[in-house]
Amino acid sequence: MSDAPVPWLDAGDPPAALPDPRKARDEPNGLLAAGGSLEPAWLLGAYRRGIFPWFSAGQPILWWSPDPRCVLEPAGFTPSRSLRQSIRTRGYETRLDTDFAAVIEGCAAPRPGADGTWITGSMRRAYLALHRLGHAHSIETWHAGRLVGGLYGIRIGGLFCGESMFSLERDASKVAFARLIDYALDGGIELIDCQLPTPHLASLGARTVPREEFLARIAALTGA
Repeated sequence: MSDAPVPWLDAGDPPAALPDPRKARDEPNGLLAAGGSLEPAWLLGAYRRGIFPWFSAGQPILWWSPDPRCVLEPAGFTPSRSLRQSIRTRGYETRLDTDFAAVIEGCAAPRPGADGTWITGSMRRAYLALHRLGHAHSIETWHAGRLVGGLYGIRIGGLFCGESMFSLERDASKVAFARLIDYALDGGIELIDCQLPTPHLASLGARTVPREEFLARIAALTGA
């Protein structure tokens, strides 16, 4: 689909205006559409169909559904020896949803070697709105009363769509991820969508699957 024009969506369109994710471009991998809205109905409708927003400041909203897709099965997660040691010895405390705003700000903060952030002001406001509605959640790592790492994402049925994570101390984001696994196993979450593969996610046990397999799996998990 690389030669097909990228559809433009109006903010007043219904969320169903998002194209079939199978029509996403091959290059750049997964680009599906531009425009639309970051209202909760749009975001929830997109995630149910395997689509997520990702764009930088100055760009329109861009919608993606890459192939392959990076996922992690909570039931198959095995923490590394070093992570188990950090959980035992570093004095970290993990919490759920006690400071979602601070977690998303931590994820949006500049990072060494990075040119800006894709978590724009409009994205932060959109996910804060989802959090207030009970759909977006933060897993937080605290040390001596200070937030030192965490992650956030969207829960829809048996699917958790991870968005971003940050760390200010050693293994703090990985400790939050281990808590996410506990939350998933206790709460009936069967799949974590990691979107795009990275070495950090691979170190946690994430793998890639064909988009078609991913779409079939999340349809069953979300009731889409």
